[in-house]
Amino acid sequence: MKSKEKKMLFFGLGLILAFIAWTVMVMTVDYKAVGVKGTSVGFSSFNTWFHSITGVHMTLYVITDWLGLVPLFVCFTFAGVGLVQLIKRRSLFKLDLDIIFLGVYYILVIFGYLIFEMIPLNYRPILINGFMEASYPSSTTLLVLSVMPTLTFQCSFRLKNMVLKRVINVITVIFSVFMVLGRLIAGVHWFTDIAGSVLLCAGLFYCYKAVALLAKKE
Repeated sequence: MKSKEKKMLFFGLGLILAFIAWTVMVMTVDYKAVGVKGTSVGFSSFNTWFHSITGVHMTLYVITDWLGLVPLFVCFTFAGVGLVQLIKRRSLFKLDLDIIFLGVYYILVIFGYLIFEMIPLNYRPILINGFMEASYPSSTTLLVLSVMPTLTFQCSFRLKNMVLKRVINVITVIFSVFMVLGRLIAGVHWFTDIAGSVLLCAGLFYCYKAVALLAKKE
């Protein structure tokens, strides 16, 4: 394993371990029933203080909710790339390895999303359409920060036009920052929900990137 990719992989694994540690803390540190209908959340003093500052902005929530379809479009785009390669090469094993690993990576992200939806560790600070919904980690943030970096990474070696690459990079960064801040300011998540998503996404992406770079050097 190349030194650069090895460091990147260990960095990613370290971030995933940090996410696990953060999750344990969210379930134990200052864990009090301060949420809607008496639900409990970790770092309760800080979370309630931060939520009191941001308030609730449902318009921003709806906007960021709909914009959550953008990373899904990115996923389908790369699924299309894989399908075209499969049709042309007539074998799953002849697909570009980075595309295969990308598919595995997306499956892991979806798997992680489903786990936290089925086993809620805490609930949103407000009711959504009268219902309590799982809040940790932020699923929209998880989707955006897991998928959008793969767009810039794939474009970095699949596109030859430097101007187009830079435009995509800038738009991706602006979009990702807007989505993360939007979910935070909308007041539909605790601060710790967003922080957990950032840690998990960064860890997963760096692991994928390290493996994909190694595959391209084979």
